[in-house]
This record gives sequence, structure tokens and C-alpha cells, in this order.
Amino acid sequence: MAVTLDLEAVTAAISGMGVDEQALISTLGNSHKDHRKLFRKASKTFFVEDEERAFEKCDDNFLRHLKLEFSRFNNAVVMWAMHPWERDARLVKKALKKGAECYNLIVEVSCTRSSEDLLGARKAYHSLFDQSMEEDIASHVHGSHRKLLVGLVSAYRYEGNKVKEDSAKSDAKILAEAVASSGEGVVEKDEVVRILSTRSKLHLQHVYKHFNQIKDSDLLGGGVSQSSLLNEALLCLLKPSLYFSKILNASLNKEADKGTKKWLTRVVVTRADHVEMKEIAEEYNHLYGETLAQNIQEKIKGNYRDFLLTLLSKSN
Repeated sequence: MAVTLDLEAVTAAISGMGVDEQALISTLGNSHKDHRKLFRKASKTFFVEDEERAFEKCDDNFLRHLKLEFSRFNNAVVMWAMHPWERDARLVKKALKKGAECYNLIVEVSCTRSSEDLLGARKAYHSLFDQSMEEDIASHVHGSHRKLLVGLVSAYRYEGNKVKEDSAKSDAKILAEAVASSGEGVVEKDEVVRILSTRSKLHLQHVYKHFNQIKDSDLLGGGVSQSSLLNEALLCLLKPSLYFSKILNASLNKEADKGTKKWLTRVVVTRADHVEMKEIAEEYNHLYGETLAQNIQEKIKGNYRDFLLTLLSKSN
């Protein structure tokens, strides 16, 4: 009976997100070789029986799974140790290598950082890759998204508390007309790029209010559904805590793909040192009826879980 319990504990320790290192040490580390043989024979998902040669070999998918799950804690620690500017620079570089499916990373860095931190990320990009972030984006991104992405990463926004209401109303009207007439091409409109890449975030909050009045609809509720990248830029600029809450919830879904699950590390590590982490946690609780810490406690394992929870506790 003890052997069965050990096998169940090992299976549980290596299933899901993260690895329960302590369980592996106490069960697998102290196991007899006959116990490990029983584990291999019983774990058809992890091992394949080679009947001709009479041994159980690791399934390739199992090896890839273990490599990924053991690396989560390591990647989180390495990212946390980096200078924040370097983290953001490397995220943008990664997005460019991955292609259009990851352009939201460029939007995220560009639209949720302060002017000084975005400038710092561009400086780090110079140091790491011997070229400017703007130059790299312009040479790698093709099609309708190029102009918007270059504009966003080039921004150095005013961060004061003054807003010219007439200008906000004018920008809202321009944005409403562009959305109504341009479809997917809205992200190529010079005036749209100008508004989103030069205006302060406080100014854009006023633009948001006036747009909703003009269109009698919510700008963030499908008003620009023709362009998902523009939707993400608007969400990051206007309601970043909502954006990150949705990202976190998607990453904690047990059915999420491996790329989506990696978002958890990125968001917690890159936001833990900022007051916005508290706002994200509050928004998450409001949206999903449970705390982010509770969800991580229930769904993540081992040192990876403990490290994430430690970072989250910094915002309390």
C-alpha cells in the first residue's frame, strides 16, 4: 500500500504547473529501484514500454513537460534578478522573434510603463542588441501594425495632472470617425497613432469618456473590434489592471497552452515592484470572486508557487 501512495505522490508532484520539489525528494529520492520500476510501468502517460528490449523509456513529451515545469522557478528568479529595463527590452525582442502572435508584448511594455521606464527599456535595448527598439520593430513588423507599434514604443508621455478638455473632445471625435470609417486600417491612421502615442494617459481617460458619449457605446466594449492590437493598446493605456487580470486568469486556466501559462511569470515578476500589483490583485478579486493568491496557491506547485506568492505579498 505504501508503494501505491508513493507513486501517486510522485505523479501529483510532476503534474500541472510547477513541480513539488519537496514531495519528489521525500518520495522519489528515498524510493527503492523496484518502486521506480513500478512507477514507470504504471505511468503510461510518462513512459513507453519497449517490450523487445525489456525496459521502460521516457516518452519525449514527458521529457519536454518536465524540462518546462522545472524551468518555471528558474526563469522567474532570473527575470526577477534582472534590471527592470532589461526585462522589458528582452520581452520586446522575444515578441519580435515570435512574430505577430506576440505583438501584444510590445503593446504591454509600451503602454503600461511610465515614460522614464519606457525610455529606460529603449536604452537597455541599445545595450543588449546594438540597435534601437524602434529600428528593430520597423524592420521586423510588416503590414498595418508597424506604424502603431513604432509610435507606441517611441512615446515619452506627459505625466502631469493637466488636461485640455477641448483637445480631449477633439481627439475623441477624430477617434470615433476613424473607427467608423477605417475598419482594420484604423491602426494605420496617422491621427489615431498620434493620439495613442503622444497623449498623456490622463488625457486619454478624458478622450475615452468623450468617445463613449459621442458613440453611445464603450470604446473598450467592442467599439474598435476591427483591430485586436488596438483593443489591447487601449486596454493597457486606460485600464491596465483589467488587462493584467485577464492575462493572469487565462494563464491559470488548466486548459491553457504552454505559451499562455508563461504569462503568469511575466506579469507577477514584472509588476511585483509596483503599486499597480495591488490594483491588479484587487481587480482580479472583483472580476473572478477569488484572490489571485488563492488561485496560485491552489493551482501552482513547489518553489515556483512559493516564489510567486512571496512576490505578491510585497504589494500587500
